Amino acid sequence: MKLKIISYNVNGIRAALKKGLIDWLADENPDIFLVQETKAKPHQIEKDSFESAGYHVFAHSAEKPGYSGVAIFSKKKPDHVEEGCGIEKYDREGRVLRADFGELTVLSTYFPSGSSSEERQAFKMEFLNDFMPFAESLVKQRRKVLISGDYNICHRPIDIHNPVSNKNSSGFLPEERQWVTDFLDAGFIDTFRYFRGDETDRYSWWTYRFNARKKNLGWRIDYHMVSRDLEPQLRNADIMDDVFHSDHCPVLIELDA
Repeated sequence: MKLKIISYNVNGIRAALKKGLIDWLADENPDIFLVQETKAKPHQIEKDSFESAGYHVFAHSAEKPGYSGVAIFSKKKPDHVEEGCGIEKYDREGRVLRADFGELTVLSTYFPSGSSSEERQAFKMEFLNDFMPFAESLVKQRRKVLISGDYNICHRPIDIHNPVSNKNSSGFLPEERQWVTDFLDAGFIDTFRYFRGDETDRYSWWTYRFNARKKNLGWRIDYHMVSRDLEPQLRNADIMDDVFHSDHCPVLIELDA
């Protein structure tokens, strides 16, 4: 039996719902649906709609209204749910939500963007430096860990439409890309590359400007990263780039349950 998991930065869950998110979700019917950038407090998420589709609903929101936020929707009720990563300055922004299902631990994560200012870029680098030991500690405790979501980093030149012109852009800076390399070296697998090799022109985010999505001028910044102990259970991973509720598209992973 396969476990189907979809992660999606919806860029505002209320806006995505108005664009038919529930109907699409019902058609796809994933076992676990991980969402980033809800931009909503828990009471602003239409729980009834998701519950009617057969999902338990868990959300971790930012203190700031209409900003950030992550959620997990699951067919099976988790054994344990945990909000945040234990570091207040990140947890105030609603960036990490964990759910345990038997031996499997799943995280919906929304890494900071550094594109708005030097201060936010510095904050992003602090987050990366703190997230690494958090993830490594979690894997030591739980072994089978899936860390999904919007990492806001393109790892390799094939993950971005124009690596030359973007070499100094937040999200493709050498130090950010090196962090992803170090993360993989620490024992995680980029599941899209695991199955798709060096496939090009596959992206998960496009700016709303310049008609970028129609031209496929995108960035691959959304990932399903798994710990090595999950490798034997990997069955498929892909980018669902024909889905349109957001400036991102969903990303898929399938595991042996």
